[in-house]
Amino acid sequence: MGISKTILFTAEQNTLARLAKGLAHPARIAILEYLLDSNTCCNSNLVAELGLAQATVSQHLRELKDLGLIQGTISGNTMNYCIHPEGWREASDLLIHFLGRSPFPSTCSTTC
Repeated sequence: MGISKTILFTAEQNTLARLAKGLAHPARIAILEYLLDSNTCCNSNLVAELGLAQATVSQHLRELKDLGLIQGTISGNTMNYCIHPEGWREASDLLIHFLGRSPFPSTCSTTC
């Protein structure tokens, strides 16, 4: 979506679109699941777990961090990642609000 077109949409719509785009890769979902199960991990654990190149894992971690879903702390020579509680809560609330809207009873017809 071009930057000039985003002004046509609400802040919530733009945020939801960025979140959906950020979650739209199975490696990122796998990273989030791993972090949710382990509560924290270092980059090398994710590389071993996912079987992806270190640079690829780092790129996915950067995307998730930019979305505010994870946070990282430096410990010696390693970077440890975990779920960012506030960012996770905000994303969860946004998705629940959007997906919780009931389309029922649906009166969808072939004409508009």
